[in-house]
Amino acid sequence: MTVREREVLSLVAEGLPNSAIARRLRLAPKTISNHLSAIFGKLQVTSRADAIARAHDAGLTS
Repeated sequence: MTVREREVLSLVAEGLPNSAIARRLRLAPKTISNHLSAIFGKLQVTSRADAIARAHDAGLTS
């Protein structure tokens, strides 16, 4: 997972919606959606909650 994907996933884990993540990272909302799609594929999950749980289990988030 890229550094940016980890950053996006960390903000998702904080409970932020895509629009807030985009504002915080100064990216387009579509870019955040693209990052989440890549994250979901790499973690083999289909939801934000599953991504957070899988990343936590793998030690990718705190």
